[in-house]
Amino acid sequence: MSRVTTTKSPSSASAKRRSDRDLEATLRLIPGYDPFATAGDCWFDRDAAREAIDFFAAYLVHVKGEKAGEPFVLEPWQQAIVANLFGWKRPDGARRYREALIFVARKSGKSLLAAGIALYMLFMDGEQGAEIYTAAAERDQAALVFDVAKQQVLRSPELSAACQVFRKAITVERMGSVLKAISAEADTKHGYNSHCVIVDELHAQRTRELVDVLVTSTGARRQPLVVHITTSDYEREGSICNQIHKYASDIRDGLIEGRSFLPVIYEASRDDDWTDPAVWKKANPNLGVSISAEYLETECKKAQDSPAYENTFKRLHLNIRTEQADRWLVMARWDACAGEVDRVALQGRACYAGLDLSSTTDLSALVLVFPAGESYTVLPYFWIPEDRAVERERRDRVPYLAWARDGFIERTPGEVIDYQFIRRRLKDLADRYKIRKLGIDPWNATQLATQLLEEDGFPVEMFRQGYQTMNSPAKKLYDLHIAGQLAHGGHPVLRWMAANVAIDTDPAENIKPSKKRSFERIDGIVATIMAIGLAMVDVKKQGPYTKDRGLLWV
Repeated sequence: MSRVTTTKSPSSASAKRRSDRDLEATLRLIPGYDPFATAGDCWFDRDAAREAIDFFAAYLVHVKGEKAGEPFVLEPWQQAIVANLFGWKRPDGARRYREALIFVARKSGKSLLAAGIALYMLFMDGEQGAEIYTAAAERDQAALVFDVAKQQVLRSPELSAACQVFRKAITVERMGSVLKAISAEADTKHGYNSHCVIVDELHAQRTRELVDVLVTSTGARRQPLVVHITTSDYEREGSICNQIHKYASDIRDGLIEGRSFLPVIYEASRDDDWTDPAVWKKANPNLGVSISAEYLETECKKAQDSPAYENTFKRLHLNIRTEQADRWLVMARWDACAGEVDRVALQGRACYAGLDLSSTTDLSALVLVFPAGESYTVLPYFWIPEDRAVERERRDRVPYLAWARDGFIERTPGEVIDYQFIRRRLKDLADRYKIRKLGIDPWNATQLATQLLEEDGFPVEMFRQGYQTMNSPAKKLYDLHIAGQLAHGGHPVLRWMAANVAIDTDPAENIKPSKKRSFERIDGIVATIMAIGLAMVDVKKQGPYTKDRGLLWV
Protein backbone atom coordinates (compact mmCIF):
# COMPACT_ATOMS: atom_id res chain seq x y z
CA MET A 1 0.00 0.00 0.00
CA SER A 2 1.35 3.40 -0.93
CA ARG A 3 2.04 6.03 1.63
CA VAL A 4 1.20 9.70 1.63
CA THR A 5 3.80 11.43 -0.52
CA THR A 6 5.46 14.60 0.75
CA THR A 7 8.21 16.77 -0.63
CA LYS A 8 10.82 15.67 1.92
CA SER A 9 12.59 12.38 2.36
CA PRO A 10 11.76 11.21 5.88
CA SER A 11 15.21 9.65 6.27
CA SER A 12 17.83 12.40 6.42
CA ALA A 13 21.49 11.83 5.57
CA SER A 14 22.51 12.61 9.15
CA ALA A 15 20.15 9.95 10.47
CA LYS A 16 21.58 7.30 8.15
CA ARG A 17 25.06 7.99 9.48
CA ARG A 18 24.05 6.98 12.99
CA SER A 19 25.88 3.87 13.96
CA ASP A 20 23.94 0.67 14.49
CA ARG A 21 25.55 0.42 17.89
CA ASP A 22 24.18 3.80 19.00
CA LEU A 23 20.71 2.91 17.75
CA GLU A 24 20.70 -0.42 19.59
CA ALA A 25 21.87 1.35 22.75
CA THR A 26 18.94 3.75 22.34
CA LEU A 27 16.52 0.81 22.25
CA ARG A 28 17.69 -0.24 25.72
CA LEU A 29 17.01 3.15 27.34
CA ILE A 30 13.55 2.00 28.44
CA PRO A 31 13.86 1.44 32.23
CA GLY A 32 14.33 -2.19 33.23
CA TYR A 33 13.38 -3.55 29.81
CA ASP A 34 15.52 -5.29 27.19
CA PRO A 35 13.62 -5.66 23.89
CA PHE A 36 16.27 -8.06 22.58
CA ALA A 37 15.78 -10.53 25.43
CA THR A 38 12.23 -11.40 24.38
CA ALA A 39 12.49 -10.76 20.64
CA GLY A 40 12.29 -14.41 19.64
CA ASP A 41 12.02 -14.57 15.85
CA CYS A 42 11.31 -10.81 15.60
CA TRP A 43 14.00 -8.66 13.99
CA PHE A 44 15.00 -5.02 14.16
CA ASP A 45 14.64 -2.87 11.05
CA ARG A 46 17.13 -0.04 11.52
CA ASP A 47 15.91 1.93 8.52
CA ALA A 48 12.30 1.83 9.74
CA ALA A 49 13.37 3.02 13.18
CA ARG A 50 15.44 5.87 11.76
CA GLU A 51 12.65 6.90 9.43
CA ALA A 52 10.19 7.15 12.33
CA ILE A 53 12.62 9.14 14.49
CA ASP A 54 13.42 11.52 11.65
CA PHE A 55 9.74 12.09 10.86
CA PHE A 56 9.33 14.05 14.08
CA ALA A 57 12.09 16.57 13.39
CA ALA A 58 11.38 16.76 9.65
CA TYR A 59 7.64 17.45 9.80
CA LEU A 60 6.60 18.30 13.37
CA VAL A 61 7.21 21.31 15.56
CA HIS A 62 6.62 22.26 19.17
CA VAL A 63 3.31 24.08 19.48
CA LYS A 64 3.50 25.54 23.01
CA GLY A 65 5.95 27.26 25.31
CA GLU A 66 9.39 28.66 24.63
CA LYS A 67 10.11 26.11 21.89
CA ALA A 68 6.93 26.81 19.91
CA GLY A 69 7.72 26.67 16.21
CA GLU A 70 11.00 24.80 16.65
CA PRO A 71 11.43 21.32 15.09
CA PHE A 72 10.35 18.49 17.40
CA VAL A 73 13.68 16.74 17.93
CA LEU A 74 13.06 13.71 20.09
CA GLU A 75 14.89 13.38 23.40
CA PRO A 76 16.83 10.10 23.82
CA TRP A 77 14.09 8.53 25.97
CA GLN A 78 11.51 9.46 23.32
CA GLN A 79 13.73 8.07 20.57
CA ALA A 80 13.80 4.78 22.48
CA ILE A 81 10.00 4.59 22.42
CA VAL A 82 9.65 5.50 18.75
CA ALA A 83 12.52 3.28 17.59
CA ASN A 84 11.14 0.26 19.45
CA LEU A 85 7.56 0.81 18.31
CA PHE A 86 8.36 1.24 14.63
CA GLY A 87 11.67 -0.59 14.21
CA TRP A 88 10.87 -4.07 15.47
CA LYS A 89 9.28 -6.42 12.92
CA ARG A 90 7.78 -9.88 12.91
CA PRO A 91 8.95 -12.54 10.43
CA ASP A 92 6.20 -11.46 8.00
CA GLY A 93 7.36 -7.84 8.10
CA ALA A 94 4.50 -6.54 10.25
CA ARG A 95 5.38 -4.58 13.35
CA ARG A 96 6.17 -6.49 16.52
CA TYR A 97 4.51 -4.17 19.01
CA ARG A 98 0.72 -3.85 19.02
CA GLU A 99 0.25 -2.15 22.38
CA ALA A 100 2.31 0.09 24.65
CA LEU A 101 2.11 1.80 28.02
CA ILE A 102 3.91 5.14 28.31
CA PHE A 103 3.90 5.76 32.05
CA VAL A 104 5.60 9.07 32.79
CA ALA A 105 5.03 11.89 35.25
CA ARG A 106 3.11 15.06 34.52
CA LYS A 107 4.63 17.70 32.21
CA SER A 108 6.84 15.17 30.45
CA GLY A 109 5.54 16.06 27.00
CA LYS A 110 3.24 13.04 26.69
CA SER A 111 0.66 14.81 24.54
CA LEU A 112 3.25 16.07 22.05
CA LEU A 113 4.82 12.63 21.69
CA ALA A 114 1.43 10.91 21.41
CA ALA A 115 0.26 13.37 18.75
CA GLY A 116 3.41 12.67 16.75
CA ILE A 117 2.84 8.92 16.93
CA ALA A 118 -0.76 9.36 15.75
CA LEU A 119 0.38 11.52 12.83
CA TYR A 120 3.08 9.06 11.80
CA MET A 121 0.43 6.32 11.73
CA LEU A 122 -1.84 8.57 9.65
CA PHE A 123 0.67 9.82 7.07
CA MET A 124 3.53 7.31 6.91
CA ASP A 125 2.13 3.86 7.67
CA GLY A 126 0.61 3.20 4.25
CA GLU A 127 -2.61 1.85 5.75
CA GLN A 128 -5.68 2.23 3.55
CA GLY A 129 -8.76 3.46 5.40
CA ALA A 130 -6.83 3.95 8.62
CA GLU A 131 -9.03 4.94 11.56
CA ILE A 132 -6.93 6.70 14.19
CA TYR A 133 -8.45 7.88 17.45
CA THR A 134 -7.32 9.88 20.44
CA ALA A 135 -9.47 8.70 23.33
CA ALA A 136 -9.99 9.71 26.95
CA ALA A 137 -12.55 9.57 29.74
CA GLU A 138 -13.82 13.05 28.85
CA ARG A 139 -14.15 14.59 25.38
CA ASP A 140 -12.15 17.67 26.39
CA GLN A 141 -9.27 15.47 27.51
CA ALA A 142 -9.43 13.39 24.33
CA ALA A 143 -9.26 16.59 22.32
CA LEU A 144 -5.96 17.64 23.92
CA VAL A 145 -3.84 15.20 21.91
CA PHE A 146 -5.93 15.79 18.79
CA ASP A 147 -5.55 19.56 19.11
CA VAL A 148 -1.76 19.22 19.41
CA ALA A 149 -1.75 17.02 16.30
CA LYS A 150 -3.94 19.52 14.48
CA GLN A 151 -1.60 22.40 15.33
CA GLN A 152 1.39 20.36 14.18
CA VAL A 153 -0.28 19.68 10.83
CA LEU A 154 -1.28 23.31 10.35
CA ARG A 155 2.34 24.38 10.89
CA SER A 156 3.71 21.86 8.39
CA PRO A 157 3.29 22.83 4.72
CA GLU A 158 4.01 19.23 3.62
CA LEU A 159 1.47 17.61 5.95
CA SER A 160 -1.14 20.30 5.36
CA ALA A 161 -0.90 19.71 1.61
CA ALA A 162 -1.48 16.01 2.07
CA CYS A 163 -4.68 16.20 4.15
CA GLN A 164 -7.83 18.12 4.96
CA VAL A 165 -8.07 19.68 8.44
CA PHE A 166 -11.46 20.12 10.04
CA ARG A 167 -12.51 21.25 13.51
CA LYS A 168 -12.81 17.71 14.84
CA ALA A 169 -11.02 15.58 12.28
CA ILE A 170 -8.00 15.33 10.02
CA THR A 171 -8.62 13.33 6.86
CA VAL A 172 -6.42 11.96 4.09
CA GLU A 173 -8.88 11.43 1.27
CA ARG A 174 -6.62 9.55 -1.15
CA MET A 175 -6.03 6.95 1.59
CA GLY A 176 -9.53 7.11 3.04
CA SER A 177 -7.96 7.70 6.47
CA VAL A 178 -9.03 9.84 9.43
CA LEU A 179 -7.75 11.05 12.79
CA LYS A 180 -10.23 12.31 15.37
CA ALA A 181 -10.91 12.52 19.11
CA ILE A 182 -13.48 10.42 20.96
CA SER A 183 -14.69 10.18 24.56
CA ALA A 184 -15.80 7.40 26.87
CA GLU A 185 -19.26 6.34 25.66
CA ALA A 186 -18.11 2.78 24.94
CA ASP A 187 -21.44 1.53 23.63
CA THR A 188 -21.14 3.87 20.62
CA LYS A 189 -17.69 2.59 19.54
CA HIS A 190 -18.48 -1.02 18.59
CA GLY A 191 -18.46 -0.32 14.85
CA TYR A 192 -14.91 1.00 14.80
CA ASN A 193 -12.12 -0.61 12.76
CA SER A 194 -9.20 1.07 14.50
CA HIS A 195 -5.67 1.15 13.11
CA CYS A 196 -4.21 3.29 15.90
CA VAL A 197 -5.64 4.35 19.25
CA ILE A 198 -4.05 6.79 21.68
CA VAL A 199 -5.66 6.46 25.12
CA ASP A 200 -4.81 9.66 26.99
CA GLU A 201 -4.71 9.80 30.82
CA LEU A 202 -5.60 6.15 31.28
CA HIS A 203 -5.89 6.66 35.03
CA ALA A 204 -9.02 8.80 34.48
CA GLN A 205 -10.99 5.89 32.99
CA ARG A 206 -13.63 4.91 35.54
CA THR A 207 -14.07 1.43 34.01
CA ARG A 208 -12.29 -0.64 31.39
CA GLU A 209 -15.18 -0.66 28.90
CA LEU A 210 -13.87 1.98 26.50
CA VAL A 211 -10.36 0.51 26.49
CA ASP A 212 -11.66 -3.00 25.86
CA VAL A 213 -13.88 -1.84 23.00
CA LEU A 214 -11.06 0.09 21.33
CA VAL A 215 -8.44 -2.63 21.75
CA THR A 216 -10.76 -5.24 20.26
CA SER A 217 -11.65 -2.85 17.42
CA THR A 218 -8.10 -3.32 16.04
CA GLY A 219 -8.58 -7.02 15.36
CA ALA A 220 -9.04 -6.70 11.60
CA ARG A 221 -5.84 -4.68 11.08
CA ARG A 222 -2.50 -6.27 10.10
CA GLN A 223 -0.32 -4.11 12.34
CA PRO A 224 -2.43 -1.95 14.65
CA LEU A 225 -1.12 0.06 17.56
CA VAL A 226 -2.74 1.02 20.88
CA VAL A 227 -0.75 3.42 23.06
CA HIS A 228 -1.81 4.16 26.63
CA ILE A 229 -0.28 7.36 28.04
CA THR A 230 -0.82 8.23 31.68
CA THR A 231 0.42 9.23 35.06
CA SER A 232 -0.26 6.94 38.01
CA ASP A 233 -3.70 6.09 39.29
CA TYR A 234 -4.36 5.59 42.98
CA GLU A 235 -5.46 2.41 44.76
CA ARG A 236 -9.05 1.73 43.75
CA GLU A 237 -11.20 -1.23 42.80
CA GLY A 238 -11.49 -1.88 39.07
CA SER A 239 -8.77 0.51 37.89
CA ILE A 240 -7.91 -0.33 34.27
CA CYS A 241 -4.81 1.84 34.66
CA ASN A 242 -3.54 -0.25 37.57
CA GLN A 243 -4.35 -3.46 35.72
CA ILE A 244 -2.43 -2.44 32.61
CA HIS A 245 0.43 -1.12 34.74
CA LYS A 246 0.63 -4.49 36.50
CA TYR A 247 0.64 -6.31 33.15
CA ALA A 248 3.32 -4.01 31.77
CA SER A 249 5.43 -4.33 34.93
CA ASP A 250 5.26 -8.12 34.77
CA ILE A 251 6.42 -8.03 31.13
CA ARG A 252 9.25 -5.65 32.01
CA ASP A 253 10.34 -7.87 34.89
CA GLY A 254 10.20 -11.06 32.83
CA LEU A 255 7.41 -12.59 34.92
CA ILE A 256 5.12 -13.10 31.94
CA GLU A 257 5.64 -13.19 28.19
CA GLY A 258 4.31 -10.23 26.27
CA ARG A 259 6.37 -9.90 23.13
CA SER A 260 3.91 -7.52 21.45
CA PHE A 261 3.54 -5.13 24.42
CA LEU A 262 6.07 -2.33 25.02
CA PRO A 263 6.29 -1.40 28.74
CA VAL A 264 7.64 2.14 29.17
CA ILE A 265 7.49 2.80 32.92
CA TYR A 266 9.13 5.78 34.58
CA GLU A 267 8.32 5.79 38.29
CA ALA A 268 9.72 6.23 41.77
CA SER A 269 8.97 3.55 44.35
CA ARG A 270 7.08 3.85 47.59
CA ASP A 271 10.32 3.14 49.46
CA ASP A 272 12.13 6.07 47.84
CA ASP A 273 12.60 9.35 49.66
CA TRP A 274 10.13 11.42 47.67
CA THR A 275 11.72 14.66 48.89
CA ASP A 276 15.11 13.75 47.38
CA PRO A 277 15.77 15.51 44.03
CA ALA A 278 17.79 12.47 42.93
CA VAL A 279 14.58 10.42 43.03
CA TRP A 280 12.63 12.79 40.79
CA LYS A 281 14.52 11.74 37.64
CA LYS A 282 13.07 8.22 37.94
CA ALA A 283 9.63 9.45 36.91
CA ASN A 284 10.64 12.55 34.96
CA PRO A 285 12.77 11.64 31.94
CA ASN A 286 12.17 15.12 30.56
CA LEU A 287 13.53 16.83 33.68
CA GLY A 288 15.33 19.97 32.57
CA VAL A 289 13.55 19.96 29.21
CA SER A 290 9.78 20.30 29.60
CA ILE A 291 9.78 20.43 33.41
CA SER A 292 12.31 22.21 35.61
CA ALA A 293 13.92 21.09 38.83
CA GLU A 294 12.88 24.44 40.31
CA TYR A 295 9.21 23.69 39.60
CA LEU A 296 9.46 20.27 41.28
CA GLU A 297 11.24 21.82 44.27
CA THR A 298 8.35 24.24 44.70
CA GLU A 299 5.74 21.48 44.40
CA CYS A 300 7.67 19.22 46.79
CA LYS A 301 7.87 21.98 49.39
CA LYS A 302 4.13 22.51 49.01
CA ALA A 303 3.56 18.79 49.60
CA GLN A 304 5.72 18.82 52.71
CA ASP A 305 3.83 21.79 54.12
CA SER A 306 0.40 20.45 53.18
CA PRO A 307 -0.38 16.76 53.83
CA ALA A 308 -3.47 17.16 51.66
CA TYR A 309 -1.17 17.76 48.68
CA GLU A 310 1.37 15.04 49.45
CA ASN A 311 -0.48 12.30 47.57
CA THR A 312 -1.02 14.59 44.61
CA PHE A 313 2.69 15.32 44.34
CA LYS A 314 3.64 11.65 44.70
CA ARG A 315 1.09 10.44 42.17
CA LEU A 316 1.36 13.11 39.46
CA HIS A 317 5.04 14.02 39.69
CA LEU A 318 6.65 10.77 40.86
CA ASN A 319 4.17 8.17 39.53
CA ILE A 320 3.86 6.61 42.97
CA ARG A 321 0.51 4.91 43.38
CA THR A 322 -1.17 6.28 46.49
CA GLU A 323 -4.06 5.13 48.63
CA GLN A 324 -6.43 7.68 47.17
CA ALA A 325 -6.54 10.60 44.78
CA ASP A 326 -6.16 13.28 47.43
CA ARG A 327 -5.11 12.53 50.98
CA TRP A 328 -8.01 12.94 53.36
CA LEU A 329 -8.81 9.77 55.25
CA VAL A 330 -5.61 7.87 56.02
CA MET A 331 -6.34 4.22 55.33
CA ALA A 332 -3.75 2.91 57.80
CA ARG A 333 -5.54 4.85 60.55
CA TRP A 334 -8.93 3.80 59.21
CA ASP A 335 -7.92 0.14 59.32
CA ALA A 336 -6.66 0.56 62.87
CA CYS A 337 -10.28 1.36 63.84
CA ALA A 338 -11.54 -1.98 62.50
CA GLY A 339 -12.06 -3.73 65.83
CA GLU A 340 -15.13 -5.90 66.30
CA VAL A 341 -18.43 -4.10 66.85
CA ASP A 342 -20.88 -5.80 69.22
CA ARG A 343 -24.29 -5.20 67.63
CA VAL A 344 -26.11 -6.91 70.49
CA ALA A 345 -24.54 -4.58 73.04
CA LEU A 346 -25.68 -1.61 70.99
CA GLN A 347 -29.35 -2.62 71.12
CA GLY A 348 -31.40 -0.07 73.00
CA ARG A 349 -28.61 2.50 72.78
CA ALA A 350 -29.30 6.01 71.48
CA CYS A 351 -27.97 6.68 68.00
CA TYR A 352 -28.13 9.09 65.09
CA ALA A 353 -28.72 8.05 61.49
CA GLY A 354 -27.66 9.40 58.12
CA LEU A 355 -29.44 8.22 54.96
CA ASP A 356 -27.96 8.97 51.54
CA LEU A 357 -30.23 7.90 48.70
CA SER A 358 -28.45 7.84 45.36
CA SER A 359 -30.11 7.58 41.97
CA THR A 360 -32.60 4.76 41.57
CA THR A 361 -30.04 2.35 40.02
CA ASP A 362 -27.11 3.12 42.35
CA LEU A 363 -26.04 2.18 45.84
CA SER A 364 -27.94 3.74 48.77
CA ALA A 365 -26.49 3.96 52.26
CA LEU A 366 -27.69 4.24 55.85
CA VAL A 367 -25.24 4.67 58.73
CA LEU A 368 -26.11 4.59 62.43
CA VAL A 369 -23.70 6.43 64.73
CA PHE A 370 -23.54 5.63 68.46
CA PRO A 371 -21.66 8.30 70.43
CA ALA A 372 -20.09 7.28 73.73
CA GLY A 373 -18.07 10.06 75.28
CA GLU A 374 -15.21 10.86 72.90
CA SER A 375 -15.71 7.71 70.82
CA TYR A 376 -18.17 6.84 68.09
CA THR A 377 -19.35 3.45 66.84
CA VAL A 378 -20.86 3.16 63.38
CA LEU A 379 -23.16 0.54 61.84
CA PRO A 380 -23.49 0.85 58.04
CA TYR A 381 -26.19 -0.62 55.79
CA PHE A 382 -26.23 -0.62 51.98
CA TRP A 383 -28.75 -1.43 49.25
CA ILE A 384 -28.48 -2.07 45.52
CA PRO A 385 -31.21 -3.08 43.02
CA GLU A 386 -31.31 -6.86 42.58
CA ASP A 387 -31.63 -6.79 38.80
CA ARG A 388 -28.80 -4.27 38.36
CA ALA A 389 -26.24 -5.87 40.69
CA VAL A 390 -24.60 -8.01 38.00
CA GLU A 391 -24.46 -5.11 35.54
CA ARG A 392 -23.03 -2.74 38.14
CA GLU A 393 -20.38 -5.27 39.19
CA ARG A 394 -19.32 -5.75 35.56
CA ARG A 395 -19.30 -2.00 34.86
CA ASP A 396 -17.64 -0.80 38.08
CA ARG A 397 -15.39 -3.84 38.62
CA VAL A 398 -16.48 -3.80 42.26
CA PRO A 399 -17.49 -7.04 44.05
CA TYR A 400 -21.09 -6.10 44.82
CA LEU A 401 -22.29 -9.70 44.47
CA ALA A 402 -19.66 -11.07 46.84
CA TRP A 403 -20.46 -8.36 49.35
CA ALA A 404 -24.16 -9.21 49.02
CA ARG A 405 -23.47 -12.93 49.57
CA ASP A 406 -21.51 -12.05 52.72
CA GLY A 407 -24.32 -9.85 54.04
CA PHE A 408 -22.61 -6.47 53.61
CA ILE A 409 -25.10 -5.26 50.96
CA GLU A 410 -28.82 -5.97 50.66
CA ARG A 411 -30.34 -6.37 47.21
CA THR A 412 -33.76 -4.78 46.78
CA PRO A 413 -36.24 -6.33 44.32
CA GLY A 414 -36.38 -5.04 40.74
CA GLU A 415 -34.23 -2.82 38.54
CA VAL A 416 -34.37 0.31 40.71
CA ILE A 417 -33.92 0.94 44.42
CA ASP A 418 -37.11 0.09 46.26
CA TYR A 419 -37.47 2.95 48.74
CA GLN A 420 -40.27 1.11 50.51
CA PHE A 421 -37.88 -1.78 51.12
CA ILE A 422 -35.50 0.69 52.80
CA ARG A 423 -38.41 2.18 54.71
CA ARG A 424 -39.34 -1.22 56.14
CA ARG A 425 -35.71 -1.92 57.00
CA LEU A 426 -35.52 1.39 58.88
CA LYS A 427 -38.58 0.46 60.92
CA ASP A 428 -36.94 -2.86 61.82
CA LEU A 429 -33.79 -1.06 62.92
CA ALA A 430 -35.81 1.42 64.97
CA ASP A 431 -37.20 -1.52 66.96
CA ARG A 432 -33.64 -2.45 67.96
CA TYR A 433 -31.90 0.90 68.25
CA LYS A 434 -33.06 4.22 69.66
CA ILE A 435 -32.78 6.52 66.64
CA ARG A 436 -32.93 10.07 67.98
CA LYS A 437 -32.49 11.83 64.64
CA LEU A 438 -32.58 10.64 61.04
CA GLY A 439 -30.75 12.94 58.61
CA ILE A 440 -31.69 12.67 54.95
CA ASP A 441 -30.19 14.45 51.96
CA PRO A 442 -33.20 16.24 50.44
CA TRP A 443 -32.12 15.38 46.88
CA ASN A 444 -34.53 12.79 45.54
CA ALA A 445 -35.78 11.88 49.02
CA THR A 446 -38.53 14.29 50.04
CA GLN A 447 -41.35 11.79 49.47
CA LEU A 448 -39.67 9.05 51.50
CA ALA A 449 -38.74 11.56 54.21
CA THR A 450 -42.36 12.68 54.47
CA GLN A 451 -43.56 9.08 54.78
CA LEU A 452 -40.98 8.33 57.45
CA LEU A 453 -41.94 11.44 59.41
CA GLU A 454 -45.71 11.62 59.04
CA GLU A 455 -46.62 7.93 58.73
CA ASP A 456 -43.85 6.18 60.68
CA GLY A 457 -43.03 8.80 63.28
CA PHE A 458 -39.31 9.05 62.56
CA PRO A 459 -37.53 12.22 63.81
CA VAL A 460 -36.50 13.25 60.28
CA GLU A 461 -34.30 16.20 59.47
CA MET A 462 -33.37 17.20 55.93
CA PHE A 463 -29.58 17.50 55.93
CA ARG A 464 -28.18 19.56 53.07
CA GLN A 465 -24.75 18.56 51.78
CA GLY A 466 -23.15 22.00 51.60
CA TYR A 467 -20.12 23.44 53.35
CA GLN A 468 -22.20 24.97 56.16
CA THR A 469 -23.60 21.64 57.35
CA MET A 470 -20.88 19.19 56.27
CA ASN A 471 -17.73 21.03 57.39
CA SER A 472 -17.79 20.41 61.16
CA PRO A 473 -18.87 16.74 61.08
CA ALA A 474 -16.45 15.99 58.23
CA LYS A 475 -13.57 17.37 60.27
CA LYS A 476 -14.88 15.44 63.27
CA LEU A 477 -14.81 12.19 61.27
CA TYR A 478 -11.24 12.92 60.25
CA ASP A 479 -10.20 13.58 63.88
CA LEU A 480 -11.98 10.46 65.10
CA HIS A 481 -10.21 8.08 62.72
CA ILE A 482 -6.81 9.70 63.33
CA ALA A 483 -7.28 9.41 67.11
CA GLY A 484 -8.54 5.82 66.91
CA GLN A 485 -11.88 6.83 68.39
CA LEU A 486 -14.01 5.48 65.55
CA ALA A 487 -15.20 1.85 65.66
CA HIS A 488 -16.50 0.58 62.32
CA GLY A 489 -15.86 -3.16 62.50
CA GLY A 490 -13.88 -3.25 59.26
CA HIS A 491 -17.01 -3.19 57.11
CA PRO A 492 -15.57 -3.76 53.58
CA VAL A 493 -18.07 -1.58 51.70
CA LEU A 494 -17.57 1.35 54.05
CA ARG A 495 -13.80 0.87 53.83
CA TRP A 496 -13.95 0.92 50.02
CA MET A 497 -15.86 4.18 50.20
CA ALA A 498 -13.44 5.63 52.77
CA ALA A 499 -10.59 4.95 50.34
CA ASN A 500 -12.52 6.71 47.55
CA VAL A 501 -13.22 10.02 49.28
CA ALA A 502 -11.84 13.26 47.95
CA ILE A 503 -12.87 16.60 49.43
CA ASP A 504 -13.69 20.08 48.24
CA THR A 505 -12.42 23.10 50.18
CA ASP A 506 -13.80 26.63 50.03
CA PRO A 507 -11.76 29.85 50.53
CA ALA A 508 -12.58 29.77 54.27
CA GLU A 509 -11.04 26.27 54.59
CA ASN A 510 -14.44 24.63 55.05
CA ILE A 511 -14.57 21.12 53.64
CA LYS A 512 -17.11 18.67 52.34
CA PRO A 513 -16.86 15.29 50.61
CA SER A 514 -16.91 15.63 46.84
CA LYS A 515 -18.88 13.06 44.89
CA LYS A 516 -17.70 14.67 41.66
CA ARG A 517 -13.98 14.43 42.46
CA SER A 518 -14.18 11.00 44.10
CA PHE A 519 -13.70 8.25 41.53
CA GLU A 520 -16.09 5.73 43.09
CA ARG A 521 -19.03 5.62 45.48
CA ILE A 522 -18.75 7.52 48.78
CA ASP A 523 -22.40 7.35 49.89
CA GLY A 524 -21.56 5.52 53.14
CA ILE A 525 -19.06 8.18 54.18
CA VAL A 526 -21.53 10.93 53.34
CA ALA A 527 -24.17 9.18 55.47
CA THR A 528 -21.63 8.78 58.28
CA ILE A 529 -20.81 12.50 58.23
CA MET A 530 -24.51 13.37 58.30
CA ALA A 531 -25.08 11.13 61.30
CA ILE A 532 -22.05 12.54 63.11
CA GLY A 533 -23.37 16.03 62.41
CA LEU A 534 -26.65 15.19 64.12
CA ALA A 535 -24.81 13.57 67.01
CA MET A 536 -22.59 16.61 67.54
CA VAL A 537 -25.34 19.15 68.02
CA ASP A 538 -28.94 19.07 69.21
CA VAL A 539 -30.52 20.38 66.00
CA LYS A 540 -33.47 21.78 67.91
CA LYS A 541 -31.09 24.20 69.63
CA GLN A 542 -29.18 24.99 66.42
CA GLY A 543 -30.46 27.84 64.34
CA PRO A 544 -31.52 29.16 62.14
CA TYR A 545 -33.65 26.52 60.47
CA THR A 546 -36.96 26.57 58.68
CA LYS A 547 -39.81 24.10 58.58
CA ASP A 548 -41.09 22.72 55.30
CA ARG A 549 -43.97 20.26 55.18
CA GLY A 550 -43.19 19.31 58.79
CA LEU A 551 -39.54 18.56 58.09
CA LEU A 552 -36.57 20.29 59.69
CA TRP A 553 -34.10 21.65 57.11
CA VAL A 554 -30.50 21.93 58.27
